[in-house]
Amino acid sequence: MKVMVAQIAPKLGDIEKNFQIHLDILENARKDKTDLVVFPELSLTGYSLQDLIPEVAIQTENNHYFDELKKISKEISFIIGFVEEKEKGIFYNSAAFFNKGEIIHIHRKVFLPNYGIFEEARFFAKGNKFKVVSTDLGNIGILICRDFLHFPTSYILFVGGAEIIIVVSNSPIRGISDKEYFESARFWECHGEDVARLLTCFVIYCNRVGFEEGICFGGGSFICNPFGKLLRKADYVDEEIFTEEINLNEVRNARVVATYKRDDSPELILKELKKFLDAMEKE
Repeated sequence: MKVMVAQIAPKLGDIEKNFQIHLDILENARKDKTDLVVFPELSLTGYSLQDLIPEVAIQTENNHYFDELKKISKEISFIIGFVEEKEKGIFYNSAAFFNKGEIIHIHRKVFLPNYGIFEEARFFAKGNKFKVVSTDLGNIGILICRDFLHFPTSYILFVGGAEIIIVVSNSPIRGISDKEYFESARFWECHGEDVARLLTCFVIYCNRVGFEEGICFGGGSFICNPFGKLLRKADYVDEEIFTEEINLNEVRNARVVATYKRDDSPELILKELKKFLDAMEKE
């Protein structure tokens, strides 16, 4: 399967321009016989929206942008980030998975950072579930940025049968190092390698680049295989679009060697968690 990771710099609040960027990339990917394209978090709108959110929010039914994207997805699958107005006046930081002419899954960001430069909980409602979707490309789960940094979210997808965990992100640059990387970017890479290795699945991470409202986003998009090996990594500063061939047989090979999936006991973990939760309620 050929995967394209589109590390772009969306234009803040300009859906029309961003939509055209998506169309151009998807057309090139289709010509290159790419199977799946992954765009960053909020790729249609940019990140630092605040009061612009109601203006750029999309209701997915009978929306001309999404109607066009559905047509395109008859030939190529892709994941985009957008502001979703699921109910009137209720907005989510969402990622939509287009496949076979339909939206087969929308993940709504669950863990909304609300500290320092982040104000997501002020503007967005929280999602409340994680899901694995079975497709012709494999069993895929989607996480949005901070969701991925809570390890249980990846574990939930692992229990649900995920072979590929896709993370779309808007992570800023933090921690300038004397080495050839930013500390924040290396943190994501290390976490991706660990999740891929321990859950014996592919991890595809797509971050954005560029500046918004004084924030510099850190790029460093990557793909890890089920052995935890970093297959490909993008630039930390510049826009970059890369493709990588992945083979789902590697999931099988990894699980033959590392039997975490075979030996897993989610029912035991659930039972013990309930004990802790019951004890906490009694305090």
